[in-house]
Amino acid sequence: MITINPDRTDTFIDALTVLWEASVCATHHFLNEDDIQKLTPLVKMGLSGIETLIVANDNHTPVAFMGIEKNKIEMLFVSPTHFGKGIGRKLVELAIAQYDVRYVDVNEQNPQATGFYRHIGFEVFERTELDEQGNPFPILKMKLC
Repeated sequence: MITINPDRTDTFIDALTVLWEASVCATHHFLNEDDIQKLTPLVKMGLSGIETLIVANDNHTPVAFMGIEKNKIEMLFVSPTHFGKGIGRKLVELAIAQYDVRYVDVNEQNPQATGFYRHIGFEVFERTELDEQGNPFPILKMKLC
């Protein structure tokens, strides 16, 4: 079941943050525990303020979420227990069809994500040396072709 812009209570944001951390630990091997702890408050703030928040649930439990701002996916995270089940693809297809999404930024050091978006039809058009917080994690800016 998909929920669009659910009530963003502190408890719900905390649950999505736990999901985010599990996903990041499984896919963002370039981040250490200190990096993750520094990003956690930014993630909570992003979840609270993102224009459109879409959550995929399994038995009333969040298993993936996506945040959209204007025509860009700002965040997409899937629980490791649900990797490979097509949830991420369904969320991105929804974003393209209903929210006119055309852009996404991906950590260069996460080739799994880059490949995922390429498979859907996104291509890299720009690379930055630093992430938005100024950390040395190169970002690939991708657009839907």
